[in-house]
Amino acid sequence: MQNWAKKLGYIILAIAIIAICVNLFLGPHAIAAGGLTGLAILLESLLEFDRGITVLAGNAVVLVLALLFLGREVFLNTVIGAGLLPLLIHIVPKEMLITDPMLSMVAGSVLFGIAVSILYANRASSGGTAVPPLIFKKYFGLSTSVGLFLSDGVVVLLSLFVFSVDSFFYAIFSILITSLTMSYIEAGMNKKKLVYILSEKSGPITEDILGKIGRGVTLVPVVGAYERTEKEMLMVTLDGKNYRELLTIVNEHDKSAFLITDTVTDVHGKGFTYESGSV
Repeated sequence: MQNWAKKLGYIILAIAIIAICVNLFLGPHAIAAGGLTGLAILLESLLEFDRGITVLAGNAVVLVLALLFLGREVFLNTVIGAGLLPLLIHIVPKEMLITDPMLSMVAGSVLFGIAVSILYANRASSGGTAVPPLIFKKYFGLSTSVGLFLSDGVVVLLSLFVFSVDSFFYAIFSILITSLTMSYIEAGMNKKKLVYILSEKSGPITEDILGKIGRGVTLVPVVGAYERTEKEMLMVTLDGKNYRELLTIVNEHDKSAFLITDTVTDVHGKGFTYESGSV
């Protein structure tokens, strides 16, 4: 229940950010930056349809797709977002917070990317065109940021015929900024440290890494080119938050140890992408 409450809080926060982006940053400058919300902005301008009603109707279709292709958990999480978004769009005032359209577009797009990334991290969405990228990723292995960019293309093209050419290019830049923000967050959330350690105290260091950090250690036999002596090199992959703890362990046992550290953005396997009884 505690985990579910935490996840629900993240979903509500993300949906609120999206509603703010639509009503305070993008909508006031006629920037239909893709998605169901962008389509709602277009229809409101063209046919005077309330954008909240448009989002609600579109999300009803999206919920069916989520249930069919993504499963019950994503469907239930999407129900929350799909129901909250039109409500919050209706509640958040439609005001121009930033008068400069370029600055408003950039700020709104970055916030939008952060909000969608939060939803994806919690296996949820706000409905609309946020669901197709999840389907593309599941069945075709396509990145969610790329999938979102493709699914939003049709709405952006429509904006060329409804709004000005300026609004059309603002919408394109908005999608690019949103996609870049999502890509940066997706990579940053999965960043790990790959550390190589050469030390005469490899045994005690290994024991502490296994016991205190709880990460596996690979022993790699190496030969020094100068002395031609065989040594053991430790190879450790761990979360960035544990890196300082690793340095402390190494320094406690061998202050003259030689370390090489690299940052990696994608790690798969035991202890990282799935749980296991041992690490």
